[in-house]
Amino acid sequence: MAFGRYPDISLADARDRRDQARKRLANGTDPMAERKAEKTAAVVAVEHTFEKIADRWLEHWKGNKSDRHAATTRNRLRRNVYPVLGHRGIGEIEPMELVQLATAIESRGAPDMAKRMLQTVGMIFRYAVAHGYCKRNPAAEIRPSDILKPTRKKNMARVDAGDLPALLRAIEVYKGRQLTRLAMKLMALTFVRTSELIGAAWDEFDLEERRWVIPAPRTKMKTCAHIVPLTSQSIEALELLQIISGTEKLVFPGEQDSKKPMSNMTILKALERMGYKGRMTGHGFRGVASTILHEQNYNHEHIELQLGHLPRDPVSAAYNYARYLEPRARMMQEWADFLDRTRRSGKVIMMQHSA
Repeated sequence: MAFGRYPDISLADARDRRDQARKRLANGTDPMAERKAEKTAAVVAVEHTFEKIADRWLEHWKGNKSDRHAATTRNRLRRNVYPVLGHRGIGEIEPMELVQLATAIESRGAPDMAKRMLQTVGMIFRYAVAHGYCKRNPAAEIRPSDILKPTRKKNMARVDAGDLPALLRAIEVYKGRQLTRLAMKLMALTFVRTSELIGAAWDEFDLEERRWVIPAPRTKMKTCAHIVPLTSQSIEALELLQIISGTEKLVFPGEQDSKKPMSNMTILKALERMGYKGRMTGHGFRGVASTILHEQNYNHEHIELQLGHLPRDPVSAAYNYARYLEPRARMMQEWADFLDRTRRSGKVIMMQHSA
């Protein structure tokens, strides 16, 4: 058994270490086997660092996720987690280290990111346990509410119904890109999510059937495609868009790269230039539509289905996929007509919806 090189290790030190090794051997512990186990553990720790296992989890997890979502998650891990835990053996990490990680992110003024990172780290540890890389999930021993300060849920800024006429007129005479103006107009007419709008591809639309089918991977729930009945006003906007981007794959191609969708900040910045900073967002059109339709006693379930609030489990979502299409189509046309009357008259004239 070697203890080191002379003269780095003196003869006296070598004899002491030899005697200690003999005592352990006499007590039933093989010092050579012990040393080998330590070396093996060190090698395993290097191979099974948190970062390496997290990268494997990402490859496994991203299968049914959009490229943008997967890239965002990877970048968040690289910015927030890897600098702190990336080099650590995944089996060595303790719950308190996760607490310190989350509270450090929170102290930067990013409580939502702190909560999201705890959830993501928890998924990585579950993957690691399932594949034998570690024996426990320290994230399971912590709840975000135990360590993070409670925050009030912030609603996306949106105008009141009384401000709608001025907003619709401002969109109609918007002096920026026509693509952006039509994006805002279509957002108001369909009240889909911003990501669903800007990522729209031409092959999702059937103008003859008056229907837009957003594929499941592009929806928030990822469980089922979302049907948007197209109104006469929506079709008119799409026909204008065909002149601008009809030769592209995407309805709203990016200004620098037509193969990528326009930035998710485009609509927000346009609204800010129109004087609606802090008062209206792209997402705000959803809130305005939901409020007014509910106030006008439209069926709650029809509104929720049209907002894309489908159940998370695939079976229930598939069942609801095409439910109430006829009344939803009538509701959408009456909503579009209401927007037209509101813009032209300069005042809110509430709808008289059909039964």
